[in-house]
Amino acid sequence: MLKIGMFGAWRGNSYIKLFQQDDEIELVAVCDKNTEKLKEHQDEFAGAYLCGDFDEFVEEGKKRGMQAVFLANFFHQHAPFAIKAMRAGLDVVSECTAAGTLKECVELVECAEETGRKYLLAENYPFSTANLKMNQIISTGALGSLLYAEGEYNHSGNNDELRYYTPSEFHWRAWMPRTYYITHALGPIMYMTGSVPKYVCGRAAHSDLLYEIRDWRHNYDGVGMMFCEMDNGMIARCTGCTAMASDYSRYRVVGDRASVEWASGFGDDKVRKFYFHHTKPEDEEPITILPADLSDLGEEGEKAKSAGHGGGDYWITQEIKACFLHGKEPFFNVYRAAAMSATAILGWRSCLNHGENLKVPDFRVKEERDAVRDDDLTPFPDENGEGVTLPCALPVEKK
Repeated sequence: MLKIGMFGAWRGNSYIKLFQQDDEIELVAVCDKNTEKLKEHQDEFAGAYLCGDFDEFVEEGKKRGMQAVFLANFFHQHAPFAIKAMRAGLDVVSECTAAGTLKECVELVECAEETGRKYLLAENYPFSTANLKMNQIISTGALGSLLYAEGEYNHSGNNDELRYYTPSEFHWRAWMPRTYYITHALGPIMYMTGSVPKYVCGRAAHSDLLYEIRDWRHNYDGVGMMFCEMDNGMIARCTGCTAMASDYSRYRVVGDRASVEWASGFGDDKVRKFYFHHTKPEDEEPITILPADLSDLGEEGEKAKSAGHGGGDYWITQEIKACFLHGKEPFFNVYRAAAMSATAILGWRSCLNHGENLKVPDFRVKEERDAVRDDDLTPFPDENGEGVTLPCALPVEKK
């Protein structure tokens, strides 16, 4: 039995429900700064200890046998709490980006090494149904040598929705550069190709339309695009979280024999496989549209159908159990998680410097950690509006 605590009840709500349906997981504590909301919904937490302070959450949770924490707090603030938890003897799941600065990437990795605690990044898009189908095809070797991949994550909304998700002046969504929310675009590429970025260069594009929300959101670029050299020799293109006029996300992997791709706007349940004419096997068509159906995955596939992110949240729950209960090393371990965060951070630096090519540190190597150990530049203000050391949008003259 895994006894786990949730830090951040709002973002963590879908996982709380999955934990409560799992016979191998017990939710023992929930922490959220909105304690009034916790009290209103206390019946939904099935007797878990409720509080608004992280230190109290850890202390009281451990009294109840808590072994791990699931971090679902603000996007850019996971690393400090992950470090606190590991130093308290707890394993950690981080729901979003691992760290907000390069310095935090180093501190997170070294804390995991020093404490020996397990760490897992809960990036769920690689485990959506269509991406699992793509991964299945890639793993057969049908694509040949992998050459190129792309991941595009679009998540826009109308002004009322954007205001709802930006509840305060210094909320992270009001200040996040376009490259920073990289996990849903780069994560599937890394997982499907088994690779990690070595170098990144980026470009962003300013959007006049976003001046309509300038009073409460300051990141008025429409898109941030990054181009990466991966450690397996291939190249990859990915976005952060964009606001482009597109209603879907897409993923594509290209080899020297074939390619495979899907786009959510064309149907979440279909994957397209393409062979070059000179590499096509005799028993294959040049183009095949393949169904991606969770029922193909047996009983677990049926269970995943009701979970969020195309079943991805269910598979993350299974990954958590495999890691914390059975000792399986997760793909998104602390080193790959730190590399993904660093790619987003350096991708934005590149955007600010006209596409400069920058090296992504290999956080397994001390010398490469030392090179960024004191780098704490950030576009995010603290709760008092202080501490910003990088712009969150391109320096375009305001109209």
